[in-house]
Amino acid sequence: MAEAFHMGGWGMFPTLVFGLLLLAASVRYAISPERRFVPLQVSLGILTLVAGGLGFVSGTIKSLTYIGAVDPDTRWIWLVGIGESLNNIGLALALLVLSSIAATVGAYRFSQMEPAR
Repeated sequence: MAEAFHMGGWGMFPTLVFGLLLLAASVRYAISPERRFVPLQVSLGILTLVAGGLGFVSGTIKSLTYIGAVDPDTRWIWLVGIGESLNNIGLALALLVLSSIAATVGAYRFSQMEPAR
């Protein structure tokens, strides 16, 4: 896991921060389902996915930029760079899945609550 984090580069840090905030908001919603947490979860989910996408795109740009600097025999090395950049997307998706599980628990608990009179 640490190696994947290292290979993903700088984009892993914002993805991790936003993803952990999302996970915390989702767990809080699962514990105490209140409507006010839903917009926070949605916006943090989008932010987590966008941060992972930005890390992937910037890593891919960096990999493709250096193709001209390598020997013709090793021009396929850019595939390794794209594979490393995909770690950003993988982290974002993993955090989104965990958060979605917690949000689903909260949504179920919210649906079971008595309506306020």
